[in-house]
Amino acid sequence: MTRLVIADDQGMVRAGFAALLSAQSDLEVVGQAADGAEAVRLALALVPDVVLMDVRMPVMNGIDATAAIAAAGIPTRVLMLTTFDIDDYVFQALQAGASGFLLKDALPAELVDAVRVVAAGEGLLSPRLTRLVIEQFARGAGSGQASAASPDVSDARPELAELTQRENEILVLVAQGLTNGEIARSLFLAEQTVKTHVSRIFTKLGLRDRAQAVILAYERGLVRPGA
Repeated sequence: MTRLVIADDQGMVRAGFAALLSAQSDLEVVGQAADGAEAVRLALALVPDVVLMDVRMPVMNGIDATAAIAAAGIPTRVLMLTTFDIDDYVFQALQAGASGFLLKDALPAELVDAVRVVAAGEGLLSPRLTRLVIEQFARGAGSGQASAASPDVSDARPELAELTQRENEILVLVAQGLTNGEIARSLFLAEQTVKTHVSRIFTKLGLRDRAQAVILAYERGLVRPGA
C-alpha cells in the first residue's frame, strides 16, 4: 500500500485529490496539509511514501517544504504540482529534491499514474517540463552554467569518468527527457537493457531519479541549452 500526504492550500483541491487517490486499491491518503510547514510536519511524523505538494502555499511554500523533507533524510518522495504561470519554479524545485512534476490540468488517470511512478522510485519529468529546465539554463538561471564548449565527461565531474561510453550516451538522452522506451528505440536496444543501464548510472553517480539526472547533466555541461 502506497501512503500519501496531500499538501495544497485549497480545501476543495485537497478533498478532490484525496477522494480520487483513496478510491485506488493500492493508495492510501494518510494526511492532508494546508501549507508547507504542515506538510513538513506530517512528512516527518508519518513518513509517507509520497507527498503531493503544491508550489504556492502560505507559511512555507512547496519548494522550501520539499527542501526540508529532503534534508530530513527520510525516504519520502515529493511530487510537485505546477502550472504554466509558475514555470520558473520548476528548476528550483528540482534542486530542492522534488522527484517529479504534474501539471494541475492533468487528467485524473495521469495523477494516479504519476503518484505510482514516483512511489516506485522513478522520477517523473515530462519532455515538456524538461524543456523548461533547458530554458532556465539558457537564461542563466541554473546554479552551474552549462559549458559553452563541447563537454568533456572526465572533466565535468570525477564520478562521470566511471561511466561507460554507452552509459554516458544514455545519460544525455535521459537529460533530454526521453523515456526508457524512446531511448531503446533510438539506440536499437531492448527496453530492459536501457533500464539496467539507467539503474547503473544512478548507482554510480549517486542519483535518486531522472529528475536529478537532468539537473546533473545540465549543470555539468553534458548537454547544452539549445543543442
